[in-house]
Amino acid sequence: MLQQVNTPQSVRCMQEKNRLNALVYGALQREDEDTVIKLCEDFEEQGLHILTIHDDTVLQAATYAKKPSLVLRLLQDLPDRHLDKLTRQNLAGNTILHETAISNNAIEVAKKVLEKAPGLLCMRNNLGETALFRTARYGKQDMYDFLAKKISGYDEANQKVFLQRIDKTTILHMAILSEHFELAFQIANKFGQLVVERDADGMTGLQLLSCNPGAFQHDNERTFFEKIVDFVYLYCTPVKQKSTKMLAEKYKSAVKLAEFLIERDTSWETTHPGTDQGKPVLHKYGSGHTTEKNVGEGTAMSSLGLEEGATKIPLFLATRSGCVEIVDKILKLYPQAVEHIDERGRNILHIAIKHRQLNIFELVRNMELPMRRLTRKIDEDGNSILHTVGKKSKDYVPELMQGPALELQDELRWFERVKSVTPTHFFDHRNNQKLTAEGLFNETNKELREKGIEWIKRTAEGCSVVAVLIATVAFAAAYTIPGGSNDKTGIPLFLNQPFFVVFTVADVLSISFALTSVVVFLAIITSPFRFADFRHSLPNKLTIGLTLLFLSVSMMMLSFAATVLLMIKNGEGWTKVLLYAMSFLPVGLFALSYFPLYVALSKTYKYLFNKAWQVISQSRSLSRETKTFNQTSNSPYPQYTMSV
Repeated sequence: MLQQVNTPQSVRCMQEKNRLNALVYGALQREDEDTVIKLCEDFEEQGLHILTIHDDTVLQAATYAKKPSLVLRLLQDLPDRHLDKLTRQNLAGNTILHETAISNNAIEVAKKVLEKAPGLLCMRNNLGETALFRTARYGKQDMYDFLAKKISGYDEANQKVFLQRIDKTTILHMAILSEHFELAFQIANKFGQLVVERDADGMTGLQLLSCNPGAFQHDNERTFFEKIVDFVYLYCTPVKQKSTKMLAEKYKSAVKLAEFLIERDTSWETTHPGTDQGKPVLHKYGSGHTTEKNVGEGTAMSSLGLEEGATKIPLFLATRSGCVEIVDKILKLYPQAVEHIDERGRNILHIAIKHRQLNIFELVRNMELPMRRLTRKIDEDGNSILHTVGKKSKDYVPELMQGPALELQDELRWFERVKSVTPTHFFDHRNNQKLTAEGLFNETNKELREKGIEWIKRTAEGCSVVAVLIATVAFAAAYTIPGGSNDKTGIPLFLNQPFFVVFTVADVLSISFALTSVVVFLAIITSPFRFADFRHSLPNKLTIGLTLLFLSVSMMMLSFAATVLLMIKNGEGWTKVLLYAMSFLPVGLFALSYFPLYVALSKTYKYLFNKAWQVISQSRSLSRETKTFNQTSNSPYPQYTMSV
């Protein structure tokens, strides 16, 4: 192998070349077009001179720097003898047209380049992407329109070169993956053949969209407090206003694209037969093979192409990802798709429950006719839909700012919710592992229960300490009343002041609430901590205890406020006033630190309010019935009964 010998002359030439390249690169950074043009005159290839270590020419670097005016000047000065070098590619395989395609402001450059070298239109980079493909990657609408017109006269076979790269990814796939949904809609509308094209993973455009729940986020899904923060910042910062507008436009574009693709997707028609199990298994004895499997089933599925399609239909992908809009559109257009069964014998209820998609579960639950069949389905492992509650998906992430006890409460809610729609004879049904639904649930959540016990004990103990401290301070304040008392009679000096009454009432209430909360927290600590206790009992006690503690803190703050106002009004020194005012700080910090826990307990509040409202409604109803009965009994007219 011959080694290159660096002579002094070649070294000097290389140094001079690097020096000039540095000057050109620096001028590009400064956006000094005149200097770039002047320096390029010293290069033999002028604008086609290789500038960077990645083999980018000056033209490519200027295009990447978004300087279309400079590129046009360089193209104009380019000698005709070098036009054949316009197709030069850098190390990534990109030509000048590839770089031009990522800017909507470079359409004139694209026109000029294609006039001089029409072959650039069909050239691919190392990934197999043409310039048209890159417009989809970067969402350049205007450039896409320009280049798409160039291939509009080609037949479908010749268009494939421009629309699909070597790994089978199409420009529709890329536009969806890059979340340019408006452009993706136009691509799907213009090149309809791409709707059913699959990438290397066997995914269509609709399937990729079904895996992106972020595309369907809108303002209705934001919490009350997030909306308040957004409202404040919306009119304070133009960036936030622009971001909110872009999110709304993105949502509308995603929904429009989904509707278009769903109308052309019928993958749900290819389904697994899903033969019902012969009988529920109510004992733990036997071989354990409770479901029959057809001989050669895998071979049949492979021959029919069901191995991929059955597990990746958009309906199930959207259910797994929580894309409610896609599920809703599919079921409205093709309601019979709800009965689809995958190769593991699961229906849409199994998927929604496993991935904890409540909105989709409720959507299917309202479909009365199919629910009669869906609730009876047993998968290949012998699991009913109630068993699925104990088979939580690994990628499931619980709500933020809630402890393990509240997470377990959510799991118990799911079990109760699914149990309400499950036929009763499946309650004691055992799967292939010989476990009932309740047994599987308890086994799965054993570790979560242990964490929940530790968390709720720690929370109750900490709150008990705080409550005792508040009660101690409030009790001491009752004997050190503001302003003191008369030495002879012992009557408080500020007895006739309105704020003294406020101080007294607030202090008494603070002690009462604090001591009552201690009793509630002690009831939590001494609880047996059964699974059923985490459903209502423990969260309710924690809610009541925290509410009482917050009320106690609030009364203490009110008591201090009344004391400060009494001192200011009667000319006390500012030193004492400041000392009393500083007492607000720890109380305020305590309230802020426990506020997230209060938010997490919001579901428990709803439950308590609903229960209270039910009791009130029943009392009113009973009162009306009693009143009606009394009026009827006192009636002078005879009562008649009809017998059949």
